[in-house]
Amino acid sequence: MTRSANQPQVTTHTTFVAAPPPAVYDLIADVDRWPYLFEPTVHVERLYRGSTDERLQLWAVGNGAIRNWISRRTLDRTELRIRFEQEMPAPPLASMAGEWVFIPIPDYGTSVVLLHEFRAVDDDPDNVALVTQAVDRTSTAELAALRRVAELGDRRSALVHSFADSVTIDCDAGPVYDFLYRVQDWPTRLSHVTRVVLDEAVPNLQTVEMDTETADGRTHRTHLVRVCSPYESIAYKQTLLPEILGAHVGRWRVYPVAAGVRVTSHQTVLINPQMVCQALGPETSLQRAKELVRQVLSRNSMITLLQAKQAIEGRPVDDLYGITGTAQDALPLIAAPRTPDSPWLGSVDRVPTEAPPRLP
Repeated sequence: MTRSANQPQVTTHTTFVAAPPPAVYDLIADVDRWPYLFEPTVHVERLYRGSTDERLQLWAVGNGAIRNWISRRTLDRTELRIRFEQEMPAPPLASMAGEWVFIPIPDYGTSVVLLHEFRAVDDDPDNVALVTQAVDRTSTAELAALRRVAELGDRRSALVHSFADSVTIDCDAGPVYDFLYRVQDWPTRLSHVTRVVLDEAVPNLQTVEMDTETADGRTHRTHLVRVCSPYESIAYKQTLLPEILGAHVGRWRVYPVAAGVRVTSHQTVLINPQMVCQALGPETSLQRAKELVRQVLSRNSMITLLQAKQAIEGRPVDDLYGITGTAQDALPLIAAPRTPDSPWLGSVDRVPTEAPPRLP
């Protein structure tokens, strides 16, 4: 369709979900769940929250880069609609807005409509084509991911496991945050880290490739994306996953207490139920799988926290030696990364490698 100058481009994408509209609406309304439910999303911060509107800052991976933007959203649960508009979009976008609409379908579920309205810089035809293609790819992937997650129904909560580990260190926030932030120094500061490759083209946005050594001498490679908020927190998402995990996200938080600073490692995983028996044996229950995942991830976090405490306080930490040999029965969890053909939550739908700049 030919449009006059300054007239926005409009795209519409639709999918059908075998789940009730309020439940599907809630998945899009609750952005706190996006990092572990939707593959490109790394981290979300609520900058403002009212009764029916909010302002969000989002970080996501697209085309090999970490992108971030701020969006305003208006939420109407009665009408099952969520309107969004991006603030200060980056070229080639001049403006971007849109809406999620959730339409009840009798005896079936929900028709989800995702609308976008955008303008490209100078209404340049090449920019219009570039953004249109990107919106199409991303919208198709987002709707497929939404359908996949929503149709898990009550099973979804059983697959999500959140946990935290904390240590108090006798210092102020600066040395602790710097220890966690300077991941390039970890091979010389953490006994289980042997190699780190860091890319930080944009300050405080890091992509990390890290090799760690397990207690029995195996090497495990991890790819992470990290969003750093100086002297407060570091949010991260694991982007190369073992087959048993559908997602792994976390956040290091540093905050003052009477005895110094409290450092907490918050982690959330989404278990891939189809791979539990294959990875851990035919008799392994979902609950046992979650326990083993926590053992492995908590072990690594606690080694990091206790060695940070030891380095900063300048004295040995007895607890460190009680955890360095644990979690041996969980090694299969981290033995092999997920391959492109590994089933994930019953589907091989995957988010495309390219994503549009600053799309909501």
